[in-house]
Amino acid sequence: MQHPDARTVVTDYVTLIAAGELDAAIALFAEDATWDYPGHLAISRTWRGKEEIFGDFLGRIGTYFAADGLPVITLTRVLADGPLAVAEWTTVGTAANGAPYENHCLGVFTVEDGRITAVREYLDTDHVARTLLA
Repeated sequence: MQHPDARTVVTDYVTLIAAGELDAAIALFAEDATWDYPGHLAISRTWRGKEEIFGDFLGRIGTYFAADGLPVITLTRVLADGPLAVAEWTTVGTAANGAPYENHCLGVFTVEDGRITAVREYLDTDHVARTLLA
């Protein structure tokens, strides 16, 4: 069976998240996937499995934004080589406390058999601490 390449899977994932298509985005992850979130924040660690990643981590981040809407996510570019894809995106919104939020993010994704198995994210964690977690 031919699986989509890493570039396609990662582009689809970010595009689906940006469109609010959560179920379809979750379906692109392997059950035992990991997501490494950097820094020394309360949410900084390696999240393991789809339930932790989308329930406890990414779902929790959504609660840090204003109730009137989730942030706008714009995919800037995706570079891929074999099972690895690097995606760059911008997240813009309003924190629950009213602070403006804009962060430029980069994720290194590993894709195996058409599913995302690992993500290592890079972003300005100081900005996260000063806006979303303040």
